[in-house]
Amino acid sequence: MDFSQDLVRGSIVPIILALLNEQPMYGYQIVKVVNARSGGRLEWKEGTLYPALHSLQADGLVTANWSEPAEGTPSRQRKYYHITRKGRAELARRGQEWRQFSLAVNAILLGGMA
Repeated sequence: MDFSQDLVRGSIVPIILALLNEQPMYGYQIVKVVNARSGGRLEWKEGTLYPALHSLQADGLVTANWSEPAEGTPSRQRKYYHITRKGRAELARRGQEWRQFSLAVNAILLGGMA
């Protein structure tokens, strides 16, 4: 099922914050995790992610640092994103907001079906 772009846009920030709350990640890693956990239903691309990460960084909700690859690995340098204390507070606020919003919408959409 294809989701409305309005729904997708409204979920990007809390999803990024929730994943970074688990562990620091680099951009492509975030895309892979979102796609895997959603069973491919969200199908994020890097073009979806990076503008949101830059905005979160500008707002002080995440920080980033470059990590050198381990010696002897063919990997390249990666930019890892970390959630900040302010980001954790925003994640808590958005999580509560999401729960209340989804309860209200479900009450309307599913209430009429009962």
